[in-house]
Amino acid sequence: MNTLSNSTAATPIRWVGAVLFALMFWFSSSLLMDFVIMPGLFVGGMMSQPDFGSVGYAMFWVFNRLELLCAGVILTGLLVARQSHRQRAVVASGLRSRWAVELGLGLLALTLVLTYAVAPAMAALSTSLDPFAATVEVPATMNQMHGLYFALEGLKLLGCGALLSLLYGDFSRAEEI
Repeated sequence: MNTLSNSTAATPIRWVGAVLFALMFWFSSSLLMDFVIMPGLFVGGMMSQPDFGSVGYAMFWVFNRLELLCAGVILTGLLVARQSHRQRAVVASGLRSRWAVELGLGLLALTLVLTYAVAPAMAALSTSLDPFAATVEVPATMNQMHGLYFALEGLKLLGCGALLSLLYGDFSRAEEI
C-alpha cells in the first residue's frame, strides 16, 4: 500500500494537464456549437425540415456524450489535485480549492441534465406524428425548451470560465515563484 501512495505523488501534474486540455476542448467546442454551428443550421432552415428533430438529437447525442467525458475527466483531475500533498496549501491553490471541486460537480450535473432530460425532451417535441403532413410546425413549447437549453449552456460556459480563471491563477502564481 505504501508503494501505491508514493507512486501517485507525481501524477497530479499530469492530471492538471488533463484538466486543462479537457476544459479548453469543452469550452471551445461548446462555443463553436452554440455560436457557429447551431445558428448556421437555424438560418439554413433546419427547423423547417420534417426530420430536424431526429437529426438534431443524433448530433447532440454525440456532443453530449463528449461533454460527459470532459466533465468526468475534469472532476477526476480536480479530485486528484485536491488530494495531492504539495508545498502549497489547498487554500492558496485555485485548482485545489473547494470551489473548483464544486464547480466540477456543478458542471457534471448540468451536463447530465442536458444529456438525459432536456435533449430527449426537445427531440420528443420535434417528432412528427403525421408523416403525411405537408408543412412542419414547430411546437410553441420548443421555443421554451430552446430558452432552457441555452440558459443551461450559459451556466455551463460560466462554470468553465470560472474553472479556467482558477487554473490561470495557479499558473500565474507558479511563474512568480
